Amino acid sequence: MNPRIALIAHDKKKDDMIALATEYAAFLKQCTLVATGTTGGRLANEVGLTVDRKHSGPFGGDLQIGSLLVEGLIDAVIFLRDPMTPQPHEPDINALVRACDVHNVACATNLSSAHLVLSQLQSNAAQ
Repeated sequence: MNPRIALIAHDKKKDDMIALATEYAAFLKQCTLVATGTTGGRLANEVGLTVDRKHSGPFGGDLQIGSLLVEGLIDAVIFLRDPMTPQPHEPDINALVRACDVHNVACATNLSSAHLVLSQLQSNAAQ
């Protein structure tokens, strides 16, 4: 089964997400992808990925993805967070990261950890 990956990026990290997704595009095209609204739109338009787009984060998108995660429908979360900018939906973000911890789902919150998670998933899928 191909990995089911959630892709989320704060506004100041969206360009980083596009660069990351471009680097892993061949692999990500084999995955089931879900993303928050704006991030998902950019991934579809700029990288050519098929993405199940949820609401934008401040409008409940993080919670929608968290719900999928709790139901066992997400294998990994790539959430490029902007730690320097306060987010109006910080409680939703914390709930999603907590759900990853509770359900033992990999959650990469920066580029270094995102590369590690995607590389491992790619390696696992190749076996």
